[in-house]
Amino acid sequence: MLREVEVRGRHESARRLRSTIGSVFRYAVATARAEADPTLALKGALIKPTVTPRAAVTDPKALGALLRAIDSFDGQPSTQAALKLMALLFPRPGELRAAEWTEFDFDTNVWSIPATRTKMRRPHRVPLPAQSIAILKELRQITGPGVILFPGIRDEMRPISDNTLNAALRRLGYTKDEATAHGFRATASTLMNESGVWHPDAIERQLAHVENNDVRRAYARGEHWDERVRMMQWWADYLDTLKSTSDKILASDISIARRGQRR
Repeated sequence: MLREVEVRGRHESARRLRSTIGSVFRYAVATARAEADPTLALKGALIKPTVTPRAAVTDPKALGALLRAIDSFDGQPSTQAALKLMALLFPRPGELRAAEWTEFDFDTNVWSIPATRTKMRRPHRVPLPAQSIAILKELRQITGPGVILFPGIRDEMRPISDNTLNAALRRLGYTKDEATAHGFRATASTLMNESGVWHPDAIERQLAHVENNDVRRAYARGEHWDERVRMMQWWADYLDTLKSTSDKILASDISIARRGQRR
């Protein structure tokens, strides 16, 4: 059965299918329904999928141009708002597409993503900078009466599709090798780490990444919440700077940010 999936070129699907089948058999073993997990013998037998990094804009000047292009987007206002929020908050695209209004607390300025919609199946909180609050309040005038922030055109109870945001980027003139919706995560990670302003663990927590090293994970349990609140506002202000700088990004921008962080 796995070979049938593999020969169609769906190498990652075959790998995940083997893992899922293995989970079923391990449960069967634990409940005395089976004697062994046959998928263990297939470990390494399937073609290893080729991982292609999603395209991301990591040059500050190019990012400023992309942000200005998004500001000029003439498609659906909700799609434009989604692109702006992807740049500001850099969640996983699926987490944003299916976001519901009840997840947003405008008193504390926090977006609480439920565990059922996160990749790691654990709740994730996102501090909302002032710029994102303004976008959300404007969007609420359009889609606020409904349940979800970004309803589809044909069915307001279903969110926009996986391809909507990437299609919007193509409409702006960016190819799939230049920019993707998921790439905003790499953009934020790269530029925040390069700034030297923020602790790498705070950046990783904001990206909702889980430490792979068991020992390090045991010592890295803190959420770095206060730092993340400051970091997200700094990031939003930094994007505003990039967007308003058409020729070059001054080196003093980062030093000013560092002084602000120390304060």
